[in-house]
Amino acid sequence: MKPFHVGAMLESFCMPIPEALKTAKEMGVEGIQVYASFGELTPSNMTAQKRKDFLNLVKDHGLKISALCGDLGHGFGNAEENPGLIVESKRIVDLAKDLETDVITTHIGVVPADPKHPRYAIMQDACGQLAEYADSVQAHFAVETGPETSDVLGNFLDGLHSTGVGVNLDPANLVMVTGDDPAKAVHRLKKYIVHTHAKDGKKLFDKDPEIIYGLVKDDALVTDAAFIELALGDGDVPWERYLMALEEIGYEGFLTIEREVGDNPVADIRKAAEFLKAYIAK
Repeated sequence: MKPFHVGAMLESFCMPIPEALKTAKEMGVEGIQVYASFGELTPSNMTAQKRKDFLNLVKDHGLKISALCGDLGHGFGNAEENPGLIVESKRIVDLAKDLETDVITTHIGVVPADPKHPRYAIMQDACGQLAEYADSVQAHFAVETGPETSDVLGNFLDGLHSTGVGVNLDPANLVMVTGDDPAKAVHRLKKYIVHTHAKDGKKLFDKDPEIIYGLVKDDALVTDAAFIELALGDGDVPWERYLMALEEIGYEGFLTIEREVGDNPVADIRKAAEFLKAYIAK
């Protein structure tokens, strides 16, 4: 199988940055993704010197930065909030370039299936501005999959006529939220995929993505979780078909491990890295 690059979300280690980098190096991952929308590494916290120091620290551990996470909240569906979100998103792009990565992953909100929905045009306008800026500096905003099917997202991106807004393909989100097939999604979104997350899980029951992603209130008396995140290989992501699909489209980028639950994140990340390396070695 094609030698994909295995990475990990730095915040998934749940430890201070120097310790997380040391641990990532010890387990043999090649890169890290870091949050730039909150915490120590936001654009406002990162002076020019801090950017150089952090990048050197990453390189000293033999790692590279696969992407920044620039998720600022519920996406770009509110026309009044979008100008401020777009300004901050552009600042995150500038930070990404200083940290020698071209990818900024984000959630843009739930794309309506109907292009005539009022929110559709609002989101397209915002993403068009983001795409134009990203294109100007050879970067990509990467929309994380999950809130909608790959067909709906693909149609939305086709309407932008740009690859400045691409895709961060998270196979678990597709499985857990819409029940979409990750391998099919790879082929539908192939010209947009610039980064991927390695995560697994199961959908427990159908639930409106707009409720899951906080766009509308859940009026149900019992609000049980509609899905569960699991260790790689324990969920419903069809890893063999999914990774084969990535190979078929010529993807050569990162499979970045993201672990958002669990009592022992380091052990879970290590297990995930071994799981992915075993597939890559086939």
